[in-house]
Amino acid sequence: MRKRWMIYGANGYTGRLAARLAKDLDPILAGRQAEPVLALAGELGYESRIFDLADPAKVAANLEGVAAVLHCAGPFSATSGPMLAGCLRAGTHYLDITGEIAVFEAIHSRNQEIRDADIVVIPGVGFDVVPTDCLAAMLKRELPSATHLKLAFKSRYGKLSPGTAKTMVEGLPEGGRIRKDGRIVKVPAAYKVETIPFTEDLSATAVSIPWGDVATAYFSTGIPNIEVLVGVPDKQIEKMKMPAFMRWLLGLAPVQAFMKAQIARRVKGPTDEQRARDEMYIYGEAWDDSGHKVAMRLRTREGYTLTAESGVKATQKVMDGRLAPGAYTPSMAFGADYVLDLEGTKLSRVNL
Repeated sequence: MRKRWMIYGANGYTGRLAARLAKDLDPILAGRQAEPVLALAGELGYESRIFDLADPAKVAANLEGVAAVLHCAGPFSATSGPMLAGCLRAGTHYLDITGEIAVFEAIHSRNQEIRDADIVVIPGVGFDVVPTDCLAAMLKRELPSATHLKLAFKSRYGKLSPGTAKTMVEGLPEGGRIRKDGRIVKVPAAYKVETIPFTEDLSATAVSIPWGDVATAYFSTGIPNIEVLVGVPDKQIEKMKMPAFMRWLLGLAPVQAFMKAQIARRVKGPTDEQRARDEMYIYGEAWDDSGHKVAMRLRTREGYTLTAESGVKATQKVMDGRLAPGAYTPSMAFGADYVLDLEGTKLSRVNL
């Protein structure tokens, strides 16, 4: 009998992409909004379940008979804890598509509890953070003595989904994060700006951001100093360098609610045509205290497309049952070369 699995948040932008991609794998579609979930399930011929995440016992009951859940309903700062609580009760493997540092840290801190529950937990099985995590592991494999890691990424066009935009709004008051000497430390927003050679023909300005690899790349590689940058237009960098009082203002609950409401009304995410034309460029560089240095590049399909493919693929791999219980990063679970199994991914070395 085929093991049952679930896509939770199937009414969201990425959840819908994953559901359509999984047409031959018979997932259960789930979420808290009945109308869109039921409509999509009816269109695709899938089973559906409607429930929210307020009560872990209720979540566990709705996970009955479900071997694994691909959790796509963000912001994960609010939803990952309740869903994981339900999975621990139900004995259901948990995967999500978060890119939030605090979520990675919280999940990996519960590794023993996860093992005791006899489940596998892998946060970040989408663009956040599969390509960057795998590239970090490749660089560490190439230079085992590495003490510093720099990762950067840029999209060709870069249109956001509503969920990603809301997560970014949540992070505005927090400033930046890097890992220094093994510890995550707070830094000013956009504190570092560099020109990154994303391809042989394209160098672009990039700015430091609190990306998930500040947490995950450390778990995957043990490299104690990690920074992540994103390629953005210069005018956007200036907007990111807001004074402290502005960050405080943006953190107020009414302001957050207003901005998220605006996103819900105005942000629709890229169309199928836009996703087909877009692609992602990822650059990674590692070095040690003796001056040895290695660098590599990845080129992948558009971020949401990759997230849907990787999320479905990773969930199926977990259900194969080859992983021991515990919390993993993508590269820890599937190896540094996992990203190369995703359609359209190309790796190249950089001569320094």
